[in-house]
Formats: sequence, structure tokens, C-alpha cells
Amino acid sequence: MSDLLVATPTVMTPPRIHLPPLPEAEIYYPESDGEPMGETDIHVDEIATILKMLKIRYLAAPDVHVAGNSFIYYEEGDPTARFSPDCYVVFGVPKRLRRTYKLWIEKRAPVFVMEISSRKTWLEDFGNKKALCAYLGIAEYFLYDPENDYLKPPLQGFRLKGALYESIEPEADGSLFSETLGLRFHLENDLIQLTDAASGERLLRPEEADAARRAAEAARRAAEAQAVKEAKERYAAEARLAELEAELERLRGKQQ
Repeated sequence: MSDLLVATPTVMTPPRIHLPPLPEAEIYYPESDGEPMGETDIHVDEIATILKMLKIRYLAAPDVHVAGNSFIYYEEGDPTARFSPDCYVVFGVPKRLRRTYKLWIEKRAPVFVMEISSRKTWLEDFGNKKALCAYLGIAEYFLYDPENDYLKPPLQGFRLKGALYESIEPEADGSLFSETLGLRFHLENDLIQLTDAASGERLLRPEEADAARRAAEAARRAAEAQAVKEAKERYAAEARLAELEAELERLRGKQQ
């Protein structure tokens, strides 16, 4: 019996396809840590008040960014290198809404940071966050304890000298002068007040601004109503005078 020859099948190797490398995954910089603000009413109100006053002050300035309670990222590629000031001001960047603030994109660090300290935050505000702001070259760092329980004194300011912060000495009236903002910070009944150092004009707190707007609107309406009343009285007087002149002319005509 002859040997059976079995053909070995030929295995075809598919051509190698050269695909371009996958792009590096974009690094995600979260806008929130998922935690609620979790502060007392007075802390929330005072943060909102300070932000509102500063936003109104710089409303017409196209290159001033005022924000708060949003993440500032300070190291490209590291989403954990971040902090969230209660209030901060940046000069030399376009005024626009931002989801986060990235230093390597904006090329400008804040010049002013203010923290409204509470039982939960005051140690961090006075320690690590203050040191971080000095490291980032933030010119001024202010602390404010609206409950006057955790910081003594409850309003404190620091100005960068070299690589470290030095305390800002209070003015004769007890206020703290911010060189970067040109404002004096002081307390009245434990609530923050801001005064323009150049003009001496006090910035209105939101509730005061609302009351002033309501008063101005009431005065405008009263002035308009008075103007309408006076116009009606003038029209009636002129009409009466015209009647009297017409009657006088009629009587003269009878006498002729």
C-alpha cells in the first residue's frame, strides 16, 4: 500500500494594519467635589454679600474676574492640585463666566483671596490654605469670622512679603486696608463693610442697595405723580383763564 500524501493547508496571514496611536485621554478637572456647601446661614449670606459688592464694584471693568466657591487648579495634569476660595479677585483676565479657573491657561493668579471662616474651616483657612496662597503668590489673604467665635480678632488681613505673609496692621479706625483692591474692610455689628479708600464712599451691601433702589423708584413715581398733578392743575387754570377772557370779550361786545 502506497503512502497517502496529505496536503498541508496554507495558512494565510492577514496584512498588518497600522493604526494611528490613540490620543491621550483628556484629564478631567471636576467642577465640584460632590459635597454640599454645608455652612450656616450667616456664612452663606456673608459670602454672597462680599461677592456681590465686589462684582458691582468691578462691573464696568472688562479685565477683572470676581468669583468664589469654584475650583482653582494650579498644577496642569494633577486634578487634585486645587482649592476653592470663598471669594477671589483676578486682574488682567477677561470678564466671563468660568466653570473652573486653571492657572496654566489664565496665566494670572488671583491678587486677593478672602475666606469666611467657620467652625469647620477656620483651622484650614488659617493654616494650609493660607500657606498655599502664599506659595501661589497671591498678594493679599483676608480672613473673616462673622460669628466672632474662632478667629481673634474676627477680621484679619495678610500681605505677601517675599515668600511669606505678614499681618496687615489695622488703621486708626480699626479697618484693614487692601492695597490690591483700594478698599478698607471693617466690621459694623459683626458684619463686613467695604469703603473705597480714595473716595471714602461705602459700598452698599445688597440689602442696602435694594432698599436704595426701592426708595429711588418710589421717589421717581412720586415725582411723576406730582408732575402729572401740577400739569392738570396748570391746564385747568389755563382753561379757566381762557373762559374768563372769553366772557370778558363777550361783555365788551355788548357794551359797544
